[in-house]
Amino acid sequence: MVRLDKIYTRGGDAGATSLIGGQRRRKDDLRVEAYGAVDETNAAVGLARLATGEDAALDAMLARIQNDLFDLGAELATPVAPGETLPEHSLAIVQSQVDRLEREIDALNAPLAPLKSFVLPGGTAAAAHLHLARTVSRRAERIMVALANAPDESVGETALRYVNRLSDFLFVAARYANKDAGDVLWTPGATR
Repeated sequence: MVRLDKIYTRGGDAGATSLIGGQRRRKDDLRVEAYGAVDETNAAVGLARLATGEDAALDAMLARIQNDLFDLGAELATPVAPGETLPEHSLAIVQSQVDRLEREIDALNAPLAPLKSFVLPGGTAAAAHLHLARTVSRRAERIMVALANAPDESVGETALRYVNRLSDFLFVAARYANKDAGDVLWTPGATR
């Protein structure tokens, strides 16, 4: 269990922070950027939850995702060398979390009409917030991929699958939030 007695430590005043295990990294380090972007994604999902209204099922899905994102952040904050595994009892994204996202994507997508155009990020407040969370999660994914490809760094394959699936989930959830109002579709060249 996490216990925080004091919020500020002054340990980061010189621009460095501690990872899980005590290793110090600069705050602009790619690993710190990765778990920071995951934290931003979590905040964007939290904001989207405020706009989802009375949809208890969608809210429960988003609440689970927020918890998953803390697991993902903990995994990213625990560096391991390429070819090594996380220490025993470390938090990490597992395949069942990816599988759950896929089931939820399928459930939300089932009542929706097939797309015939690209979707503009808008419509209802919930859809707009979910689209914003989707774009933030895509940034987190790009940073995680860069980290996975950096020398002497690694990112779990399941974590990469999860963050890729998350943006898919958020896209479908935004469409689901617009199901009564309809998607806002892109009209190519409409403003020429």
